[in-house]
Amino acid sequence: MKTKTLLGGLLASLMIMSGAGFAQGPVRVEVYKSAYCGCCGKWVEHLRKNGFDVVTKDVDNVPAAREALGMPDQYGSCHTAKVGSYSVEGHVPADDIRRLLSESPKAIGLATPGMPQGSPGMETSTPQPYETLLVGLDGSAAVFARH
Repeated sequence: MKTKTLLGGLLASLMIMSGAGFAQGPVRVEVYKSAYCGCCGKWVEHLRKNGFDVVTKDVDNVPAAREALGMPDQYGSCHTAKVGSYSVEGHVPADDIRRLLSESPKAIGLATPGMPQGSPGMETSTPQPYETLLVGLDGSAAVFARH
């Protein structure tokens, strides 16, 4: 009887420490992108390699998809995505998305405006420093992470 209790407690501890229960699957990400953009596909690969369940939707008008997800155009990039209740704009690293979901701030979501060299999907031999922004419900932004 003590063995069952010990194993049950150990299993519960592992589920809590993992940040997700074993019954939960990967987090779903819906990516809205142009069919002709290669770096968008590389960002999708980055997310998949990092355990996300990614569904892509090729669209003719990425800015319209961005607007539909509530992300202000000033934070625009070449693709936009929906993760849970959040919008994710541009080449945001998978770790930043995990942190967003873990912290659950009241916000529109995350943005990496433009297409910074060295961000996921934009890897080059000369990366540049860039920031991931947390976009608030009022459209203002604050630095969420520096890379």
